[in-house]
Amino acid sequence: MAHSYDWYEIVEGDAALSQGDFIDSCPIVIPPTVIRAGEEQSFEVKEYDVAVMSQSCDLLQNKISLVLLCPVWPFSEFTAKDSYLRSGNGKEALRQGNLPGYHLLSRCEIEGFETEYLVADFRTVYSVSLQLLKEHAEKLGKRRRLLPPYREHLSQAFARFFMRVGLPIDIPQFWKAEARS
Repeated sequence: MAHSYDWYEIVEGDAALSQGDFIDSCPIVIPPTVIRAGEEQSFEVKEYDVAVMSQSCDLLQNKISLVLLCPVWPFSEFTAKDSYLRSGNGKEALRQGNLPGYHLLSRCEIEGFETEYLVADFRTVYSVSLQLLKEHAEKLGKRRRLLPPYREHLSQAFARFFMRVGLPIDIPQFWKAEARS
């Protein structure tokens, strides 16, 4: 017997923030490429649809003042920028989790909150104040929330991306090393 595991639920705007919450049109401050001490600076503010990546316990207990977010893109918009991701091999690599900087999320089919497949982009992360995010989420009203085990899968993919270690010299492929022997 096949089981159904929903990917999303809808929570009220004033519900406590949680890891895996989706916040649409979140204002993000984009700093300039050069900052000079003592000089007046200008900052750009852009709006992105984002997923909350900070741990739920830290959010609930107000243990952090800045919330870590990653942008989330509709699959069609995300893949339009990259010919590899439009290819069958690219799509399959994304689906299998073999592109560490990105994570594929299923469609949301809840009436009024429908989305196509989504791509979380770990290569570009942002932080905003917890208070700003709470106020923005409340103003937006109801929002999508990723459910377990998909929330933990997103978190694990994020952790794998950040824990990567590049070695200066790798062990050669065994079959190539054996051929030289």
